[in-house]
Amino acid sequence: MVDWESKATTENLRIRADMLAMIRNFFARRDVLEVETPLLTSTTATDPHLESMTVAEVTKGDQRSYYLQVSPEFAMKRLLASGIGPIFQICKAFRQDEQGKQHNPEFTLLEWYRPGLSMWQLMDEVEELVREIIDCGEIARITYRDLFQDTLGIDPHTITTEELVDKSNQLLDINSSNLKRDEYLQLLLSHLVEPKMPEECFVYDYPAGQAALATTEEDQQGALVAKRFELFLHGMEIANAYFELTDADEQRKRFANDLTRRQELGRSEYPVDEKLLAALDSGFPQCSGVAVGLDRLVMIATGSSTIDQVLAFPFKSV
Repeated sequence: MVDWESKATTENLRIRADMLAMIRNFFARRDVLEVETPLLTSTTATDPHLESMTVAEVTKGDQRSYYLQVSPEFAMKRLLASGIGPIFQICKAFRQDEQGKQHNPEFTLLEWYRPGLSMWQLMDEVEELVREIIDCGEIARITYRDLFQDTLGIDPHTITTEELVDKSNQLLDINSSNLKRDEYLQLLLSHLVEPKMPEECFVYDYPAGQAALATTEEDQQGALVAKRFELFLHGMEIANAYFELTDADEQRKRFANDLTRRQELGRSEYPVDEKLLAALDSGFPQCSGVAVGLDRLVMIATGSSTIDQVLAFPFKSV
C-alpha cells in the first residue's frame, strides 16, 4: 500500500495554524510590516557548517547555479537598507543534510528586524512573543561565559587554545587537533553544556569568533564578545539573534574567512553576496534581528517529540 496520509494529526495542524495567526496579530499590533522575499537566490550563506541546496538551469540555457535559501536574512537586509522600517517574514528555508528528530531539510522560519532596537529590547520582544503563543514562564538570561564556568569550570573567552583542545579531548574523546577554537567550543556546548541548561533560557555574549553577522564589543571583563543571543526551550535551540553588523568591509572579511574554512573542510564553494555588501555600505540602519524556528515552537505547543509530528508531509514522506 502507498503511504499517502499526513504525518501530523489534524489537531497539530490546527495548533500550527493558530500559532501563525497569533504571530501575525502580534506584529500587526506593533506595526511591523510583513514582507516576502525570493526562496530562490543567486547567492547563499557562507557559514562553513551549512550546505545549501543547489538548483541548476532555472531557465533554459542558463548555466549558473542558484540556491534554495537557508534564511531570508540577506534579502531582508537589502529591504532594511532601503528604509522600509521594521519587517517580519514567515517563510520556508532549506538546508542540505539536516534531518533528525529536530531537523527537516525544509523547515519554517520566522525572521524579523527592528531598526532602533538594542539586543536587549529585541530579547524582551522575543520573550513577549514566545510567552504569548506557548505555555512558558519567565525566561532566564545567562552569559555564554557563565554557562561554561558553571558547567565545565572554564572561561571560554580566556582559556588558551591549547588548554581548550586538551580539555575537549579529555571530556569528549575527540582525539583531533584539526578543529578551530570555536568548533571545540561548539562541541562542548552541544554535548556537555546544553543538557545542563535551564529548561527555558536566553544565552548571550558569545565569543567574538562566533559573531557571524553580529557586531562585537568588549564585555565588563574586557573580553571581545559577539552581540548576539540564542533562545533555548526544552533542550532545543529556538532562536538566533544579532545586534546587526553594519560595516561592509568587516562583513566582507568574515565572508572571506568562511570561504577559506569551507575550502579546508572540502565543502562547496559559494559566491559572496555583493548586493548585501552594497546594501550595508549604503548606510544600513542600526538594528537587531532574529530568526525563530517555528516548527520547534509547534513541537513545544503540541507536546511532540519529533518534528515529523508537526509537519503535514516531512521530507521522508514526500
